[in-house]
Amino acid sequence: MADISIPGVSDKYKTNDFIEALIKKERLPLTREQESLDRYKEQQNAWNGMSQKMTALRTNTKTLYSFDNPFNNKISTSTDENAITATPGREAAYGQIKIDVVKPATADRFLSEELDKDFSIPKGKYSFQVADKTISFNWKGGKVSEFVNSLNKRGSNTIKASIVGVSNNKQSLLLESLKTGDENTLIFKDDALSFALKHGIIAKTKADFQEIGTSLEDFYSPQDEFPVPAVEQSGMPEITSKEVEWDSEENRYILPPRSGLELQLNDEILENPNNRIEFTYSTFETQDITDELNLIRTTRPELQEAGKVTYEDVTVFNDKTQVELPPVPPTLLTPITGETDFYARTADGKETQIKTASLAINEETGEKTVQVDLKNYPDIQSIVIRNRNTGEAAAVSKFTVYDSKKDLGYEAVHPVSTAGDAIIKYEGITVNRPTNKIDDVIPHVTLNVFNSTEKTATIDIKPDKESAKDALIQFVGTYNQVLAEMNILSENKPEIISELDYLSSDEQESAQKRLGMFFGDSSLRSGKSSLQSIVSGSYRWSENATITMLNQLGISTRATGSSGGYSASQLRGYLEINEKQLDKALENDLNQIKNIFGYDSDGDLIVDTGIAYQLDRQLGSWVQSGGIIANKNATLKTRIKSSETKIATLERQIDNKEAQLRSKYGQMEGTLNSLNAQSNTISNFANNGKQ
Repeated sequence: MADISIPGVSDKYKTNDFIEALIKKERLPLTREQESLDRYKEQQNAWNGMSQKMTALRTNTKTLYSFDNPFNNKISTSTDENAITATPGREAAYGQIKIDVVKPATADRFLSEELDKDFSIPKGKYSFQVADKTISFNWKGGKVSEFVNSLNKRGSNTIKASIVGVSNNKQSLLLESLKTGDENTLIFKDDALSFALKHGIIAKTKADFQEIGTSLEDFYSPQDEFPVPAVEQSGMPEITSKEVEWDSEENRYILPPRSGLELQLNDEILENPNNRIEFTYSTFETQDITDELNLIRTTRPELQEAGKVTYEDVTVFNDKTQVELPPVPPTLLTPITGETDFYARTADGKETQIKTASLAINEETGEKTVQVDLKNYPDIQSIVIRNRNTGEAAAVSKFTVYDSKKDLGYEAVHPVSTAGDAIIKYEGITVNRPTNKIDDVIPHVTLNVFNSTEKTATIDIKPDKESAKDALIQFVGTYNQVLAEMNILSENKPEIISELDYLSSDEQESAQKRLGMFFGDSSLRSGKSSLQSIVSGSYRWSENATITMLNQLGISTRATGSSGGYSASQLRGYLEINEKQLDKALENDLNQIKNIFGYDSDGDLIVDTGIAYQLDRQLGSWVQSGGIIANKNATLKTRIKSSETKIATLERQIDNKEAQLRSKYGQMEGTLNSLNAQSNTISNFANNGKQ
């Protein structure tokens, strides 16, 4: 049986080799164009790399003559750095500062009593206040560690909690304010207050408290309220102080249903807006008076007959009474509950209700603490209490007054530290500040207070020569990198790369690919020449200037010296640093060094010349939008786009050519296969005839 040959699949006649040979010739223009495209992209990457290096150098040069130049930086030293240091600003005056630290600013840091390891903090609303910032959250109840994590997530820069292990089985909760100063005391509110009192974090104190309302004679019956609240009903007894009693056993006033008190505040209390008036109250059930009131209102007296008198046959009847009985009220009174109200009353009779709905309740006594800050109630004259209830009595404690900024009525039981201002002495003057960073005593200097000083500390403000030196070293480094890249791209000398001993092996390999890439490019040659001219130029910023050139600082192409004349690398324009000469110049002529990098030559207070200024302008012409590199990349971008279009066209042409060839050779193979088959048939027929 003859071999089967399928056109386009088998390759009996080696047509694939013929096709590949023909297509390879057709691919030559495509290959050349792909190589051109790769070259354009490599050139574009090279210009981008050049731009990055020039931009880095430009950034460094800007810092050398801008307002933030390192020559104006200042540093400080302190003879007692454990107690106080200083951070001088750029405009701080040179010299010595003598400071005594009496005490640093402190923050409230309170420990609880010892708690069991498995102690659980009860659920509730926990609120903590420091200055005008309040941290409040609803706690579901749980372990101390969980409470600490929950509080710290919300504490931000206000409050922090942590656990102190006292023993294997005991722990304490540490709560600390993150703000120092007398006015930044840590205040507990809501259930946090109850918890703090119960577990030995704070305790009530009576220091500097003034008691008012110590006798019923100090109170009056509340004046009428306008407008009348909707809860009031016609026929209810008026609210008076007649039935109010003093409970000597519990030290509290008992306000039965439908009673009240009004306490007038004297001028001594009102003149201090920081004063706070505080008292506690609770309510308890008692006999409701509604039924009795309704019975009185609906009971009518019974009138007897008018009467008569009879004499013999004559009877005389009395006239009926002319007294009119009161009408039966159309509606009955209904009980009132939950309506014990507190008001701040002004001289004109206006009242502002004191909110009590969110006050924390003492779990043991059921009491709520009411605090009235006078600053929140302008023009207050008196405090009014009204128990509108018909079946509840109110128990109210004596009133206390204290300065809320001086005494909050509580003191720490286990204080680690308490809030206080920093106190320092400067030039014989005692200064108090709420923070340990004090920036308003010495112009342009921030004092950092840590501890008290045993003796007067001396702070010395002087130039920061190290930062100036670092900036100059960085400038030389980035300048040399730009020159090295210019040399690599514009020259075809392998030694240019071998001279750059700071390059890694990968960087050297990459540089080899770029070597001489823009050989003969005039812009690189002129750009390099301009940079070298700028750094070697003279800048006489003043008639009295003694330093006008960079080489006077120990920075030049031959700063380190050479016994055999100039080396090849020195001839390429790289800068060197003579460190000893630079240190000496920085020590003696820092201001002159600043001026040669940038100065105002025409008196308009704007820098308009100098080494850094001129470099900035020169580099800007290369890297700015529309600059030299941008234009070169724009040209390359056009070439890349054109090349990609041409490649796409050539690829389509080659694909079409290959398809045509395969079709033609496939037809040829089919014809040859058919002829072979016919030849085989004839041969077989002839052979059969001979037999």
